[in-house]
Amino acid sequence: MTTVEKITIALTPEMAGFVRSAVDAGEYASTSEAIRDAVREWKERRDLLGFTVEDLRALVQEGIDSGPSSRSTMAEVKAAARHRFEPSRRES
Repeated sequence: MTTVEKITIALTPEMAGFVRSAVDAGEYASTSEAIRDAVREWKERRDLLGFTVEDLRALVQEGIDSGPSSRSTMAEVKAAARHRFEPSRRES
């Protein structure tokens, strides 16, 4: 049997209503089960990204330090990306 720790959380009325609606609809047996599922999904999403807050800050700073882009439109950015990845598609 898994041990659990009881904690108290505060939700906005909208969030609480969403959780209650999911329970009332039979998607979850209890509000606790719904919240546990939400926390599991949150953890999985964070784990999949694989970046720490420090990693993300460093990446943002790297972007800032690199200066403005030489491309002036999104179409130019997309064209450069397509060109860059085109050879790898042909090799597959």
